[in-house]
Amino acid sequence: MSNQIVSSGCALAAAVCWGGSDFSGGVSAKAANAATVVIVAQAAGLLCLLTLAAASREPIPSSTALLWGAAAGVGVGIGLLCFYRSLAIGVMGINAPVAVLVTSTLTVLFGIWHEGMPTPLQVAGFILALVAVSLLTFSAGKTSGLLLAVGGGVGFSVYLICSKQASAEAVYWPLVAARVASIVLLLAILLATGRDWKPLANRSYMITAGVLDALANGLFVFAVRSGRLDVATILSGLYPAVTVICARFILNERVSRPQRAGIAVALIAVPMITAH
Repeated sequence: MSNQIVSSGCALAAAVCWGGSDFSGGVSAKAANAATVVIVAQAAGLLCLLTLAAASREPIPSSTALLWGAAAGVGVGIGLLCFYRSLAIGVMGINAPVAVLVTSTLTVLFGIWHEGMPTPLQVAGFILALVAVSLLTFSAGKTSGLLLAVGGGVGFSVYLICSKQASAEAVYWPLVAARVASIVLLLAILLATGRDWKPLANRSYMITAGVLDALANGLFVFAVRSGRLDVATILSGLYPAVTVICARFILNERVSRPQRAGIAVALIAVPMITAH
């Protein structure tokens, strides 16, 4: 019981941090290209994780765990690149739930591959997810960034799955490897495309996004180490609610009634999809 309480608490705390990180990253991406936002955020997160690793005196794990961490970094780097761009050109209250639906669905499919067919509750969750996405896309009128939000969800699912594999040996060093891999990947993309990556505005938002994301990643790893992956995904997957609340009260984003219904259905579908 104590392990379940710790796991649930860490997962809920991760949801709060991820929601705040996504909002901060989305605001930053409105004034700078998404790759710049991710690089600065990942660099800030890397410093945060290095500090935590040094403070905890965690031993460096095997190369296998570090490789799983690097794979997670590639996934989250591409995911954040797509996701922040979707938040910059679209509506946060729409694109954030779509991304988390994709993330949850793919993570559950991975679980099915290992654990067997889903329960009737999960099947009901899949149906609700389709309804939610239909409401969001049909009623929005403007669906800018929707495909990018889906791409972000795919990248995030890769991160969750690979992080679970790496967490068997360590907490912080695989996350450090993930940050290094994502930064190298994004720098290579910027060099290849010839884009200017210098952050000229909203640097505080970028740094905030990186620190909150690093804390959320660490909390999620603690959650899956002390509990089940599906339970941690259920609770941490509620982070779009935080993003939507921030967008509504800070940016004054207006969302129509059908869109609100779609968001509500999406938030209901997330725990149903990942539950046993």
